[in-house]
Amino acid sequence: MIRSVDTYLETERLALRRFTADDADLLIELDSDTAVMRYLTGGVATAPEIIRERHLPHIIAGYEKWDGDLGLFAAHERDGGAFIGWFCLRPEPGGPRDEAELGYRLRQAYWGRGYATEGSQALLHKGFTGLGLRMIWAATMAVNRGSRNVMGKLGMTLADTIPTPPDMEMVEGSEHGGVRYEITKEQWEQR
Repeated sequence: MIRSVDTYLETERLALRRFTADDADLLIELDSDTAVMRYLTGGVATAPEIIRERHLPHIIAGYEKWDGDLGLFAAHERDGGAFIGWFCLRPEPGGPRDEAELGYRLRQAYWGRGYATEGSQALLHKGFTGLGLRMIWAATMAVNRGSRNVMGKLGMTLADTIPTPPDMEMVEGSEHGGVRYEITKEQWEQR
């Protein structure tokens, strides 16, 4: 269970917290599911040593870089505390601090329950009302209908198409490229 002091954000059903050095196994399990990784690596699992030695230290360093306000956050069900995945709200490397990427990666057992929308809506609210963000964006593969539907539910609009990065050319649907959705603070306030 999450101690309230560790909580970054709560919704009706979710509690988001900062990752710690003890969380490698949660990320390893998440990134070893071929369905979860389908639109990221073509279903190839992330090697455990990459998560332990690179990804997790990078996540934790982000909290210091952004004063604990932005980053990648572990998501748990409030009822029972099960780890369901993660959400992120963070600037691009080298990008302006008032523009942040919204993202999520959920365990397959928790798909289709509205968690991606619920967590993302709460992050939009926090970003625009408490963190001084001017614009929030999200990107996915053009063929990833599930994520695109969530972006639409959030009021984000298609802003651009993006080429497939070379390290993702093996992914199913990569020939269609990616899409970037955006929402500004003004657009969000008008919803």
